[in-house]
Amino acid sequence: MSERKMSTLGSRIRQELEVLSKRSELRTLDLPGGINLCSNDYLGLAGHLRLKLALIDAVARAERVGGTGSRLLSGNHRVWEKLEAEFADFAGTSAALYFGSGYAANVGLLSAILKPGDTVFSDSLNHASLIDGIRLSRANRYIYPHGDVDALERGLREMRAASGAKVIVTESVFSMEGDIAPLDKLVQLARDYGAELMVDEAHATGVWGPQGRGIVAERGYESQVLAVVHTCGKALASAGGFVCSSRDLKDYLLNRSRTFIYSTALPPYFAGQIHEALELARRANSERDRLSTVAGALRESFAATKIDCGRSMTQIVPIVLGSNEAALHVAARLEESGFAVRAIRPPTVPEGTARLRLSLTSAISLEEIRRLVGVVVKEVRYLKQPQSTTGAYA
Repeated sequence: MSERKMSTLGSRIRQELEVLSKRSELRTLDLPGGINLCSNDYLGLAGHLRLKLALIDAVARAERVGGTGSRLLSGNHRVWEKLEAEFADFAGTSAALYFGSGYAANVGLLSAILKPGDTVFSDSLNHASLIDGIRLSRANRYIYPHGDVDALERGLREMRAASGAKVIVTESVFSMEGDIAPLDKLVQLARDYGAELMVDEAHATGVWGPQGRGIVAERGYESQVLAVVHTCGKALASAGGFVCSSRDLKDYLLNRSRTFIYSTALPPYFAGQIHEALELARRANSERDRLSTVAGALRESFAATKIDCGRSMTQIVPIVLGSNEAALHVAARLEESGFAVRAIRPPTVPEGTARLRLSLTSAISLEEIRRLVGVVVKEVRYLKQPQSTTGAYA
């Protein structure tokens, strides 16, 4: 039998993979080893015994271990309704709706509430899930430079007379920068210009605010935002996300959010894990304090050695190295030294800003931080030296 000729699509896929490889942007699946600095398990709950026991108990008590269908058909269960009530209380809102992933929550929310003719004002460094939800909505887009409230206000002023709805969209803790959105100003601008505000708390859930309730709760703005999205897949060591909002918005999403309507419900026993994770996170004050201490020590050490970690003020600390090759080089040296780190490259971050994203957990010690800094400083200095004939990192 003759070999099948490669199709146009197959050829295109192979060519694009070759381009990615030449640009040092080809991603592969690897198993992290050593001290994990690429995990979002901020409170160290992923291996917590109580979380394991809660899941075992929930499975043992479950009348079924399959979702069986979407929640609008056969997949609804009292445990999901109870958990949604718990998350509404956690967020300080009237209601909450659970989605199978944080990505589905953001896409489902924004693609449902925004319509052609509306205008959405989005921070330039918002997460891909927010960007995709906005694109699917076909609303008018105004992308303002990261954290630039003056540029945002200019856009709001320009669109003041527009007839459609206006919605400002932001993360609270930015996933690649580790800084915090200027929430006070965003709330004020939304109020001044008749806009709504939607906040993605993914990297603040469990870590920031009273009982880990996030930046919105920390600032007391629960009643002044359209919706807050809390994720379960990071500090809560579970999966899924909750859109926390008014009762009307929850009912609207039940009827209009495609990622909710057309997704099979997760098995009811999984709610047991999320419930226990939420209980643990509410009480994790010592873990939050420890995380704040190690993150502060890392940022101070980098500042003292003139390592660029951007505007980080949280448990996410980037080391901005510029080139893809430099980021891969330092990541490899750190791995050899016992640290699991991943190089973050375009398109996840803008061209020329390839970096290591150090994602800290409360389990990391100050001694490990000191050792990490030593390796990073050594390798960054090496990269700044004139290189040999290959010039690979010049």
